[in-house]
Formats: sequence, structure tokens, C-alpha cells
Amino acid sequence: MPQSTVHIHNWNRVEQKGEKIRLSDIPETKAKNEATNETKNDFQISKWRGRYGLPDDRGYFGQFGGRFVPEVLVPALEELTEAYEAVSEDSSFKEELREMLRRWAGRPTPLYHARRLSRRLGGAQIYLKREDLLHTGAHKVNNALGQALLAKRMGKKRIVAETGAGQHGVATASVCAMLDLECVVYMGEEDMKRQALNVFRMRLLGAEVRPVAAGTRTLKEAVTEAIRDWVSNVATTHYLLGSAVGPHPYPAMVRDFQSVIGEEAKEQFLEMTGKLPDYVVACVGGGSNAIGMFHAFVTEPSVRLIGVEAAGRGLESGYHAASLAKGRVGVLHGSKSYVLQDADGQILTTHSISAGLDYPGVGPEHSYLKESGRATYVAIDDERALGAFRLLSGVEGIIPALESAHALAYASELAQSLGSGQSILVNLSGRGDKDVNLVAEVLGTTARISPISPSSVARDEKVNVADVLGVRG
Repeated sequence: MPQSTVHIHNWNRVEQKGEKIRLSDIPETKAKNEATNETKNDFQISKWRGRYGLPDDRGYFGQFGGRFVPEVLVPALEELTEAYEAVSEDSSFKEELREMLRRWAGRPTPLYHARRLSRRLGGAQIYLKREDLLHTGAHKVNNALGQALLAKRMGKKRIVAETGAGQHGVATASVCAMLDLECVVYMGEEDMKRQALNVFRMRLLGAEVRPVAAGTRTLKEAVTEAIRDWVSNVATTHYLLGSAVGPHPYPAMVRDFQSVIGEEAKEQFLEMTGKLPDYVVACVGGGSNAIGMFHAFVTEPSVRLIGVEAAGRGLESGYHAASLAKGRVGVLHGSKSYVLQDADGQILTTHSISAGLDYPGVGPEHSYLKESGRATYVAIDDERALGAFRLLSGVEGIIPALESAHALAYASELAQSLGSGQSILVNLSGRGDKDVNLVAEVLGTTARISPISPSSVARDEKVNVADVLGVRG
């Protein structure tokens, strides 16, 4: 099929069949540590096909990805594709982005050895990539800044975005305020209740926050409304998509803007320990923080990549957001990937205590990494995530975002099954200030979540991770 050919389909049309992807399908790459050959803390804009030759010219990662959009959006996506290809070769754009990430956003973020947590768990050593310390409180600003600068170069005056937990909305509003761009953010009414503080922050930053009352009133509907706005205003507006989902070129572009996370972490880990981590763990909703972390390690066969989805109230309860664990191949929001859907292809209702993971799809590159066997995907339920939220807060003095707490919960369980000579690198994708009120409400009514003993913290005693993260009978 020629590069210019575009699939025009209904947003949610289901694809039931597809070829299985083998790990051997990934092109061979030289086994070397590229981080040691790069300028320290230098932001790299990866070219498409990245470290392992994907996506292809049509935006596919194996059978996943592509461009399934209304015809009215085809010219806009072609324009965006051409613009991004141009800036990926433009040293002045890369330098401008690099400097703004450094001076305005606060890169590089530190790598932190969580020694007290590691001692408490009694197994592998846990390291945290501190994206929670980035300006606006999460990894989202890496992509927001890159896309907003690109939009300005394209002559766009108006930005529309979606948000779930509010972190992408806050990042977009902040960038637009700094770059003098009009900003409209769509947010589900349910998420607005859960994240009222971030709604205020967005409005304080000058953004118009438009509530979405349709469907489950969460992230899926916010994405749909943002796309509708873009369709109606495509000549003047750029859709600043916050995750590695959507039609080509978004999954590749978002990955590339977020790849600074893994590039920094890889270099920092080598400097700190002299070797690569044994495991890299990150939470996965749409998957931007995870793919940004994984990308630097994907061609390192010794490093196991683990993505952590939201199991909500349990994978068998029907109230979860684990697309890779329970979904089937279909099309959602312009891209072919794993989607939570019923037998008729209708998108299922999702649930997670974390608004940022409450989405019925996942980025196509994650679907490819799952089917190729290069990455493993697991799921953590609400209660275990809450336990990890409290554990890290009480032991290390770091309050994680509930999204990040899912990754921490799995890493904590994994650590106790490993020896002290092994290591786990966790992407702490955001801070938990936004979640404190919600957690306070839940802990006030959920007595089954076991407390962290202050005395054991003081004595540096090991914790039983099953007690802290699990549920007492």
C-alpha cells in the first residue's frame, strides 16, 4: 500500500483478525550502550522507526497503529506528518526544545535509589526516575512542550487537548500560557470531580475547561470531544494528544517526545550502578510514560520491560481498565490496537481509581511489544495501588500519583521475589498531590486497606508486602 493511502473507517470499528507478531520480526540492532555516546542530559529527538525500525511509513507497528480517520482529518494529519519529519531534522527546533525542557521544565529529572523502600521489602534494589519533580508535576509536559512548539511552527493559534487525571491538561495549559496560544481542554465530568484541584489549576493558567457529560464521563469521551472540536476547526487548531494513542503520526511523535525519560534514566543508571537495570517498570493507560521509558531499553535484551495496567476492582469484576489483559484487537480513536469491547464491538465501560489509567484502549506500540514478547504486561487493582501509594509516602517521603502507584505496587511485589543483587527501575510518572483528597475519602471508608506501622518505619523493619498491598480477610 502506498505511503499516502489512508484507511477511512468508523472510529470504533473492530478488527477481529491479524497475524501474530514474533520477537524475531524486530530488526537486529547492535548491542551497545548508546547512552554513553550521547551528550550528557542532551535531549534527543528520535527519528521514526526509532531504535528498532518502527513504525513503518504507514504508521504501523506490525499489525497495530495506522490511520483510521474521517476524510476531513487526512490533510491535517499529512500536514502534521510533514511538519514533524521536518523538525526531526531541524537542529534549531531541537535546540529550542532542549533549552526549554532544561530551563523551563526542569530537565534532567533525577534518578533516586529508594534504599529505605528496598530494605523494607528485603529483595531487589528499587530505583525511581523522578518525573514527579518535573514542572507541572508529571511527565506530560515533555510531550506538551514538543507538540506546542511544533504547532507554533505550523502557524496554529489554538490548541485543543483531552485530559483524564488532569496532568496533561495542566501541562498543556502551562505551555499554552507561556507560548501565547489559545487553550481548550476537554475533561469528563466524573474526572472533573475526582481532580477538582487540577481543574482549578488549568483555569488559573488561562485554559477553558469544557466538561464532557456523555457516556462514562471519563477520558474516552474527552478524547472523542477533543477530536470533534479539531474536525470543526482544523485550519487553525492543533490537537495536542496527550498519550501514545490515536492515528499516525501521534503514537510515534508522542513516544519520541517522551523518550527523553528513558534516555536520561539509562545514562543515569549506568553512572550510578555501572550496569543496566534488570527490570524496567511503568504504569500503562494509553502508555506515553511507559513507552517513553521503554524506548531506550527496547534493544537491550538483558532488560525486562513490564507495563502495569489498572485492574480496578479485579480483572474478573468487569470494572477495570486493562486493555492488554482483557481486550481484543479493534480500532479506537483512529488507531488499531487492543481495545476493551463486547462481542458486538461496542466499547466497554472502564474503571480505575486512577483517572489517568481509566481508558479502554492502549497505544499501538504497546500492543506490538506485547505480541512480540518484548514486553510483559500485568495488572494491579485499586487496593494494591492504594497500598503502594501509602507505602512510598510513609517510607521514602514521596507521595506518588495513583497512576505511578500501580507500577510501584507491582515493583514492590516483584522485588520480594528477587535477590538483593538485582535491580528494578520504576518510572515515577507523576506526583500525588492531585490524589490526596480522593485517597483521604477512600481510606476513610475502606478499613480493609492495611495500615503502615509507624514503629516499623522507624525501626527499618521489613514489611510483608502482601499485607501492605493486599486486602485483609
